[in-house]
Amino acid sequence: KTSLLQQSKNVFDKQLLPASYSSTKETSSDSKQSNLLSYHVLPLKETLNRFMCTVEPLLTPTEYKQQMKITEEFLNGAGSDLQKLLENVGSKEKNWLADRWLKAAYLQYRSPVTVFVSPGMTFPRQDFKDEHDFIVYTSKVIFGLGEFNDMVKAHKIPIVKMGNNELDNSQFGKVFGTCRIPRRGTDEIVYNPCSDYVVVIYKNHFYKMQLYDKDGRLISASCLACQLEEIMKTETTVGVAYGILTTDSRDNWADAYENLSDESVNRDSLATIQGALFTVSLDQCTNLKKGEEDDELISSLIHGSGSHINSGNRWMDKTIQLVVNPNGNVGFTYEHSPAEGQPIAMMMDYVMKKLNMDPNFGDCGSKDVIPTDKIQFCKPNDRIGQWLNIAQQNLDELAKSLQIKVVKFDKFGKDFIKKQRLGPDSFIQIALQLAFFKMHSEPAAQYESAHLRIFEGGRTETIRSCSNESVAFCRAMQNNSKASNAERADKLRKAVTTHQMYVKLALQGRGVDRHLFGLQVMAMENNLPIPEFYSSPGFVKSSHFRMSTSQVATKYNAFMGYGPAVDDGYACCYNPRDNDIILAISAWRHCNVTDLLIFTQTLEQSFLEMKDLLD
Repeated sequence: KTSLLQQSKNVFDKQLLPASYSSTKETSSDSKQSNLLSYHVLPLKETLNRFMCTVEPLLTPTEYKQQMKITEEFLNGAGSDLQKLLENVGSKEKNWLADRWLKAAYLQYRSPVTVFVSPGMTFPRQDFKDEHDFIVYTSKVIFGLGEFNDMVKAHKIPIVKMGNNELDNSQFGKVFGTCRIPRRGTDEIVYNPCSDYVVVIYKNHFYKMQLYDKDGRLISASCLACQLEEIMKTETTVGVAYGILTTDSRDNWADAYENLSDESVNRDSLATIQGALFTVSLDQCTNLKKGEEDDELISSLIHGSGSHINSGNRWMDKTIQLVVNPNGNVGFTYEHSPAEGQPIAMMMDYVMKKLNMDPNFGDCGSKDVIPTDKIQFCKPNDRIGQWLNIAQQNLDELAKSLQIKVVKFDKFGKDFIKKQRLGPDSFIQIALQLAFFKMHSEPAAQYESAHLRIFEGGRTETIRSCSNESVAFCRAMQNNSKASNAERADKLRKAVTTHQMYVKLALQGRGVDRHLFGLQVMAMENNLPIPEFYSSPGFVKSSHFRMSTSQVATKYNAFMGYGPAVDDGYACCYNPRDNDIILAISAWRHCNVTDLLIFTQTLEQSFLEMKDLLD
């Protein structure tokens, strides 16, 4: 078996960047970061050698031999030609990947953003005493997001370094005022960073509420609370659920959007919603089942819990939707196109810190209140009525099909893992692989996202977590294995180390997937046939991510969640804290191969078995 550990030793010795961040630099700059790296084009042979390492544990010996032949032909044939085209593009562009990735991964993706694209990011659960308490809290969070927006505009988000390289902060400037617009085939995305208002959604009614006064000062939380209260008093009946249209497939929504836009009143209303800094969904209170509170919290953020509950009280095209429910459920629904999860988590951290430190937070704002405006839509015609019915049916089916479970594993956290001289993220990744192997008796292609923020406009690279070392560890942990506990512990450490090394490569932009994506795009842009390599067993199996994972860390009792990438897979987003690990795990109810409840139990068992080995 080839080993990423052996193959990459010289690369690491010479080029390794630390995976951990340095302390933040508090000084800010009013100009753009000028010293960010250009995104490179890797040597094709390096990428293909690494690719072969990542596919070996997923293939039979016969398939692997076949893959070696196909890969060699690609290297010396079509791949070489596409490499030259990509190198030519890369020499002319600061980041050849960014716009192409935005288009292919997001704007051309035709499934709903609901569940498939947009994660939910929770706040710590609240305990509202009454409606007034609910309104006051919401107004302070809105004010806090306004403060965070001011920090972004003033370039006061601390610049973080990884090794000697600054990380690109541009994503922070792309989340406020941003909105997707549905179009057949390829969506558009619009940026309105100078917006000064939010849109409040209550009982499916939409209101434009100014966040800044005429002099550009943030309006105080108490004044915002009065306006929220007035909106809630005014609307006593549920309105037409226009927001449900945004939850449907992108082409369905694009057709409905065209029909809506036939009326000038609707066009103006759509533009107002799209131009808001963010939306605020004041949800209808729902009862929480004991023991399932966290499951219902993340479900409500991902899809609104169904058309009969709060799914119409959304605008899924907006990058930031603040969702607040009188039952204590609070969080963001965020549309993934312009940014990754960590900036969104950082906003939550900022607001929570402010609320916890200062009971009078938000009082210092302007008292110059500008009245809210109701955003009107025309009465739906028969065609719009049909689209509303279709969207409701599709959303309800989607919400029913998604199963999600939040696990708060409290037997240990990252402190214990660090004391074993292991990386917490890699440890959790190996635990996920072990749980999958225990259940399904085979390894999964496992995706984990790594940021590319050392590059200007950088987004993500794929960490291919499954390795020969991780599979060797999983096999050693099976009941029929004759491996001793010492041997198992050694294999665990090797699996974790191999994963850590791939992480560091990915953070340097030296992964596999984005380079192979670029070559494929070159074929399409130049009207060339897609090479056989892209239908080979190794490429297909290693790209079918039955485990889709990411880490979004915060010190608070909060977490992110989203839907699985494939029908027969799981998704897992986790927050490792000092003494516990919070994981939001999802799967599809309609799949007979997966079993979410057994997987969560097996994962907890895997954590404990791994701890026992190290103890």
